[in-house]
Amino acid sequence: MRKVIVDLKERSYPIYIKSGIIGDIGLLCEKHSISKKVVLITDATVDKLYANGVACTLEKSNYQVVKIVVAVGEQSKSLETAEYIFEELIKNRIDRTATIIALGGGVIGDLAGFVAATYKRGISFVQIPTTLLAQTDSSVGGKVGINHRLGKNLIGAFYQPKFVLIDPVVLKTLDNRDVISGLGEVIKYGLIWEKKFFAKLEDNFNELKRISQLELYGEIIERCCSIKAEIVSRDEKETGLRTILNFGHTIGHALEAETNYQYFRHGEAVLWGMQAMSWLSTELDLLEMDDYNRIHHLLENMIEISLPSKLSARNILKTVYFDKKNIGNELQVVLLNGIGQALTKKNIEDKFILSAIKKIL
Repeated sequence: MRKVIVDLKERSYPIYIKSGIIGDIGLLCEKHSISKKVVLITDATVDKLYANGVACTLEKSNYQVVKIVVAVGEQSKSLETAEYIFEELIKNRIDRTATIIALGGGVIGDLAGFVAATYKRGISFVQIPTTLLAQTDSSVGGKVGINHRLGKNLIGAFYQPKFVLIDPVVLKTLDNRDVISGLGEVIKYGLIWEKKFFAKLEDNFNELKRISQLELYGEIIERCCSIKAEIVSRDEKETGLRTILNFGHTIGHALEAETNYQYFRHGEAVLWGMQAMSWLSTELDLLEMDDYNRIHHLLENMIEISLPSKLSARNILKTVYFDKKNIGNELQVVLLNGIGQALTKKNIEDKFILSAIKKIL
């Protein structure tokens, strides 16, 4: 079993990575002294695949399980869905000793974590991510939240889980778009932190797209979690270093918002956002053309969904200014000054941002 520790002093927690480990959820809950009443929050797709198995495993360890199922997709990251879950918790008389278990992708992790952070001023929760994106990124670090019609993740908190359980076997049930979406976040780690890791992704491109080697995926997931754990341990509340994890997300979030969160999977939008920000880094003489060409080649081969023709560069720019990373009216973006080297810059003229957006349209 692979194990990564997110070091946050008294709020530190482990990430367990192992094929088949989802069957050990009851034992791990006991190990972490999880109280005997748990709420399993999942979506309609994951419910059919894994929820009953997880619930049965928990019940064998004498856990009382309340299951709440929400609709699939980004639209569930909303105040309306959170309110529905709150109502179910109250109806089932869930008290502050209970634990929420998030079983699903990034949407479920963010939504269930937000509910856990706010219900009765906070109850404990556990993450069982079932998508590549969630396993390598969103389930680690304690960012939880929901969307607002004016922007993505504008309502939320930093709230850490008790532990994270990652089973690479569940990736076999992902469709191709979810695999590509997850690989968008995986590539990000190589671009912002580790050139050697980026090279490994280049070398194993075909195997990664097919989910053909679970051992390789175990290594990739562990490295992504380790990188994120190190960054989060040094900057939990995103006051400095952690901002670099948003590489590609400023444009990516705007693309999602401009298409009403219905066209892109999150990582697909991030792939396009990284294309734009890599080009901007080159335009600002931060990134050498040879590095840009390597990045562009990998991203271009990874992207399988085109941008809608109706998108407007100026509308995307307007949406960018609602990004939660901005300070006042000051736009803040993450750029590259080399593969494996990221930096944050402010006060970039709109004409340069527009140029980068137009480059991908």
